[in-house]
Amino acid sequence: METSITDGQKKQVKRFAEDAVDRAIAEGILDKDGIQKLIENGGEFQADIAASIKKYSVSNQFTDEEVESNSVYFKSYKPKGITEQTSILRQLIPGIGFADEKLAEQPLPPHAEGWFAIPRWQSVAKTYGEAVKKMLYLIKKQRKGKFFSWCESQLGPQYLRQHKRTAKKLKTLGHQQKGFAILVVAAQFGLNHRGRSVRRAREAFTANEFGLGAFEIGCMLLTHPERLRHYYNLWIDCAGDEYIYSDVGDFSLAPHFCFIWDGRVEFSTRRFDRAVSHYGSASGFLAE
Repeated sequence: METSITDGQKKQVKRFAEDAVDRAIAEGILDKDGIQKLIENGGEFQADIAASIKKYSVSNQFTDEEVESNSVYFKSYKPKGITEQTSILRQLIPGIGFADEKLAEQPLPPHAEGWFAIPRWQSVAKTYGEAVKKMLYLIKKQRKGKFFSWCESQLGPQYLRQHKRTAKKLKTLGHQQKGFAILVVAAQFGLNHRGRSVRRAREAFTANEFGLGAFEIGCMLLTHPERLRHYYNLWIDCAGDEYIYSDVGDFSLAPHFCFIWDGRVEFSTRRFDRAVSHYGSASGFLAE
């Protein structure tokens, strides 16, 4: 609704349009004759702007990439206290550091199910892929070898990268919790987006919501191994990551964690446009 839009938001959006025109002039796309032609085609120009506004502001894209889902969490799962989580992480990753645990005393943002302790990946390894690989090793060790990965050898930057939205939101969280190696993150473990493709889940995110990647979700599984204990548990999409099998093509895959019949947790990838009833994207939230 119009009444819910703040003056600051309106000014910022108008500034985007002004900056786009200034950029076109600076880059030589528009000259005097070009601007005059643009003025003469003002109606069509406005229609194009309105179409772009609709495309980038309305979250009704990919609505056909949703299916009905009754998948749920394992019955014994519930978010642990933040102190218990940080203790588990320090046992698994010696020297990992501490968190601002008082943050978990504040009310949860809407749609979050708990506060989760998630280390900054930079405190674990030099690259994101290396951090994911170390986390996968810890999951395998914790589960006494009952773990399998299809793509553990292909986690370099040419294959795996963080989604831009996720990287930006985690950077904001990092600034807010400066000086702490373990971040306190409001999150949900996939139930909110069950039955949605990864691409649709990203469209449905609220303004302060972002997809969690393999590293963040892996850390949550380390502190909450009971989240995946049965084949019929809701499996977890990593909407905060993008993946590609080769350096040719686009990043149209996303990692996921699932539970297979022989009792192992599996880490693999699947297309980001495929909706499956027993998958759901985990996500984090910034405080509003």
